[in-house]
Amino acid sequence: MADIRPFSCIRPGKGKEEAIAALPYDVYSREEAKKALEGRPLSFLRIDRAETQFPDDVDTYDERVYAKAHDLLWQMTEQGDFVKDPDSAYYLYELTMNGRSQTGIVACASIDDYLENRIKKHENTRREKEEDRVRHVDTCGAQTGPIFLAYRNNPDISQVVDATKKGEPLFSFLSEDGIRHQGWKVSDGKQTEAIRQAFSKMQEIYIADGHHRAASAVRVGQKRREEHPGYTGEEEFNYFLSVLFPDDELMIMDYNRVVKDLNQLSPEEFLEQTERIFAVEKLKGPGYPNRKGQITMFLQEQWYLLTLKKEYENLDPVEGLDVSILQTKLLGPVLGIGDPKTDKRIDFVGGIRGLEELERRVHTDMKVAFAMYPTSIGELFAVADAGRLMPPKSTWFEPKLRSGLFIHEI
Repeated sequence: MADIRPFSCIRPGKGKEEAIAALPYDVYSREEAKKALEGRPLSFLRIDRAETQFPDDVDTYDERVYAKAHDLLWQMTEQGDFVKDPDSAYYLYELTMNGRSQTGIVACASIDDYLENRIKKHENTRREKEEDRVRHVDTCGAQTGPIFLAYRNNPDISQVVDATKKGEPLFSFLSEDGIRHQGWKVSDGKQTEAIRQAFSKMQEIYIADGHHRAASAVRVGQKRREEHPGYTGEEEFNYFLSVLFPDDELMIMDYNRVVKDLNQLSPEEFLEQTERIFAVEKLKGPGYPNRKGQITMFLQEQWYLLTLKKEYENLDPVEGLDVSILQTKLLGPVLGIGDPKTDKRIDFVGGIRGLEELERRVHTDMKVAFAMYPTSIGELFAVADAGRLMPPKSTWFEPKLRSGLFIHEI
């Protein structure tokens, strides 16, 4: 039974949401983060990436960086840039991109549900990547970046969402990338109870994006349990900030691959090897695959449609993923990409960047590009339900949740 509860939210003061909201910390390099902050003195990126407030010779993981993040957060709260609601509530967060909307419940999820696998994962996490956010959350005394969770659509929750969205939003703004962000507070007690009851009947909830943030939040919770051996389970550190979206509103984009060379094969030899696994058809121009089991490929100024041959189809939830088939049948044995997580000859391009980016990479530093058909949310659920893990770079979610709009103090 999932324990998804309301919380006392810290959020931007009225009218400051657009100035504060920032893309997740991990989409930027240090250099990019510094550039993104130019002319944006209230941006939450100052807190999420506090190393931007120091000269470049100060290490990103210096203790002073985390102390600075703490000071900036609570100074902005004292100044009224952030306000804290006195009551516990759920919130709604709607993102609209290209006319398509998705609305999530902003709430706190239980670290015990994570530890006991009621909140299911589909990716491995790396301890060193977790460590940074552990120190950030622990030093700030707050969770600042929400974890993107997904659940199977529930009519009781949908009813509350629809009713709440008829009211005046807390905020509504268009970010620089053209995405509309809107938020509401669920103030009615009956509606709050309806949401909590609906989640309590769910056997599983899924991490869509933010595995490292979730693991970090859980580790901080465990650390604080050790520091407070008399804890009751009701303390805020037992819960982590989340936005939960129904599966039927989510869009997963393609996550594409580019490879630096053909592993000493000529283009003709490589195409011959490819034709053993796929039916290969020349395209008249750039194109996306139309369905699962298809990939498009850009090689020597020519786009091809690759359709998997029947004998290579696989019903296994992991081995049957298009990204797995490409890796195990072509990238590994033919192009020599042994471990895509560490091999420097392969790179990954999020679908938001389009086919033009794949062509650009082939024209500059790569030899061949593969455009994937997007992994479905059903495939993600199936992998997590089987207790398995997806290959790296299998899913690309858009639009990205903004940090700084909802904060959970622990």
